[in-house]
Amino acid sequence: MKTYPYSFHIALDGNGINGLEGMAGMCLFHFDPADNSYAYKVKYYDGASAGHACMVSPDGKHGYLGNAGQHLLFYDAATIEEQQRISTLRYEANDSTIRGSTHVVWLNDKEVLTAVGNYFYRFSVDSLDKGERLMPHNVKLPHGMKVSASGRYLAYGSMDNPAFGAKGEAREIGILDLVTGEVTHLPMPTTCWHIVAHPKKDLFYAVSFRVLPQDNVNYHEWAMAFLKEYAYEIDPAEKRISRHWSTSRETPAHINSDITISDTELMFCNGGSQTIVCVDLETFSKYRVIDERPSFLTQMKNPRQVGTQIYDVLARGGLFSSSKHLLDAMRVSRFTFLDSIYACQLSKDQSLLFTANRGLNHITVYNYPEATIRLRVQMPDLHEFMPSLTTIADPRLGFHHSYLISPQM
Repeated sequence: MKTYPYSFHIALDGNGINGLEGMAGMCLFHFDPADNSYAYKVKYYDGASAGHACMVSPDGKHGYLGNAGQHLLFYDAATIEEQQRISTLRYEANDSTIRGSTHVVWLNDKEVLTAVGNYFYRFSVDSLDKGERLMPHNVKLPHGMKVSASGRYLAYGSMDNPAFGAKGEAREIGILDLVTGEVTHLPMPTTCWHIVAHPKKDLFYAVSFRVLPQDNVNYHEWAMAFLKEYAYEIDPAEKRISRHWSTSRETPAHINSDITISDTELMFCNGGSQTIVCVDLETFSKYRVIDERPSFLTQMKNPRQVGTQIYDVLARGGLFSSSKHLLDAMRVSRFTFLDSIYACQLSKDQSLLFTANRGLNHITVYNYPEATIRLRVQMPDLHEFMPSLTTIADPRLGFHHSYLISPQM
């Protein structure tokens, strides 16, 4: 059997616009740049929902499928077959169905740290029923989390909380000192869901995720905001923002998902705007855009996806009371009717950039830094894995966050 040097793990949430209410699955995409050969496997897990992010243990044996469905779900990283799961509701009560252990960090080959309810917990794959409650995380809904280059600091973003009585907008990130256990609440100008760590320095980068509540109250089914976007450089030792980048609302940098980083650029993909934005690290002002905006003809060739997208947008808020949100969404998406890139990861040698386009249901491998397409693979319809779907159902697999295993340098 052929072996492949690259393994691209992508969390799946099925078709539709709202991944926080969708299915839970995994796509494992193998690639060999020597001859551009590839192979893939797709699997959805019964009894689980809202697949969101994936992370693989340091030894490459265990994968974790983060989700907003209140499960810890582990899979075999080589086969994506489920290994085990446990309900987090046995540990903490929940004030919202979108509060979940969407992201973890692996502390070693067996243990993960994640958020459950208002606390951090440590779990071992050998004893999920013996989770250890740690300190409060002190943010609304913990989301993307990363460990700094030295291993000392953990930084994590936060989602806006839709729970009744909650304060809503989460203009904050958290920093946990893994040596002292100290938690720092860092106020931010904007909500930031996602974070990446600098590969060599103890610095973090967070990117703004700007949304508005439908009808001014609903952060569960939020709307994309046509507002300027930010990227922040954060010094966890000093507990402050050291630099920031901002760009006008006209820049297609809205609704980011994966963030990755090279020696020279901070890169984040934008499902709302169909791009990957690459910010120069030296100046933290210059930037370039890798664009996957579909043409009108391409949209017309994907009527089921476009139809679902339009229907789901209209179903999220009142047609008249939410007219501002609908018009903003059109500007954010540059008058397209498909979402776009949710997964992007850079190889360890910084020669290949792997992406997955949710709206067009394809995986692309770019040469980096040239940003030229090396390989593009159209993935199969969801119907192949969910035969009960009607023929007119949206066929997207539902690409979301990803994790890339690269050859050792």
